[in-house]
Amino acid sequence: MSFDERTSVTTPVLSVDYETKGKATGYPVVLLHGFPYDVRAYDASAEMISAAGAYVIAPYLRGFGRTRFLDENTMRSGQQAALGLDLIDLLDALGIERAWSAVSTGEAAQHASQLPSSPTGSAAL
Repeated sequence: MSFDERTSVTTPVLSVDYETKGKATGYPVVLLHGFPYDVRAYDASAEMISAAGAYVIAPYLRGFGRTRFLDENTMRSGQQAALGLDLIDLLDALGIERAWSAVSTGEAAQHASQLPSSPTGSAAL
């Protein structure tokens, strides 16, 4: 199975392309893919997690899908700290105050969860 919907949202730095699964009233879980994968790596996981009552959000990270920088002069960075800030910006843009995040590779969710007023908890898949 795949996700239910594909859309995008604007953050201070990016237009973030993302897919969702489950009801928006469920508890939010953000699935972050690692290089060289994209959200397709989470098709089966999204099905199971949403069946347990979660609202699954799977963004295409910088350089993947239709996610794009808003300003062509913005320095390009794939550093984990930048990806962590992208996660926080995404949650802010979606109006989500708290969410769980999971990663298959990388440490972006851990970086985001360690900030003083972080909106995320994290887990590795």
